[in-house]
Amino acid sequence: MVSLRRMTLLRLLLLSAMLALLLFISSLWLPQGGVRDCGSAWQPCLTFYRQPPEPPLVPEEPDEAPPLIQECPGQSFQAWLLLRYLKSSLGNADDVLLEPYLQSWDQLLNFMESLGTMVGFFSQKVKAKVVLIRELSLKHSGEAHGKAYRSVRSMVEAELKAGVVDFTWRTESGCRTLLRLHRSLLWLKLMLEGLTEGPDADGRYRTPGELCRDAYRVALAPHHPWVLRQAAELVFLALPDRPFFLRLVCARTQQEATPVLRIIIRAIANVHAQTERILAEHNMLELP
Repeated sequence: MVSLRRMTLLRLLLLSAMLALLLFISSLWLPQGGVRDCGSAWQPCLTFYRQPPEPPLVPEEPDEAPPLIQECPGQSFQAWLLLRYLKSSLGNADDVLLEPYLQSWDQLLNFMESLGTMVGFFSQKVKAKVVLIRELSLKHSGEAHGKAYRSVRSMVEAELKAGVVDFTWRTESGCRTLLRLHRSLLWLKLMLEGLTEGPDADGRYRTPGELCRDAYRVALAPHHPWVLRQAAELVFLALPDRPFFLRLVCARTQQEATPVLRIIIRAIANVHAQTERILAEHNMLELP
């Protein structure tokens, strides 16, 4: 018993130390460098993480009767609102409307902040990115009687024309900030996909911590320095259990949650794929 308590205490101390180090060396939760930045002592290269190719837009399934996504009383995250904003952001077949996209992130931030203090620290960094894009849009509207960025494509084209996007050095551009949100959207999508999986051969479901860790290794870890990756993996140990995640979409069982999660995942996948195409057209998937 004493040994078990000692091991638990050591684990908590290690987690605290890593987070303290994270606070000291990094002010950014979202990816800040490209894969080409690796190779230093602080950011060794990764050869075992590979992001899968981006799938095409996911078609709707008209024959499938969608479940009713209701308001969940007493919580800030509302799945029905997230779904509304995600769908609204695709009002243009060849673009992503910017404000509904950012409103989707407002809801995803509520989701992240519901997971506890540890994840709440990181969500503040995500929130800073959302705020920055809105501020840059307002700044653009105030310069030379311009218009606020209406969509992702209009922001990309305006910033390229203004010369504020640098493909070699880091700049506070909306495009660079959007890329960081874009990568984190993939992380959340992969994690939610894991929550729809059934049990393994032994009847065991993967824990949310395992799902977040595996999604992180694909979507974000290739763009993070080594110390941040280690700290992030420790944070995942503190995530709530699976029933807590299911309650966030007003579900009591896995069977109730799965169809709701699949609808949300499909909407996220469509927004992510459209954003990916726009960024790829302008060679912006590896902005420093």
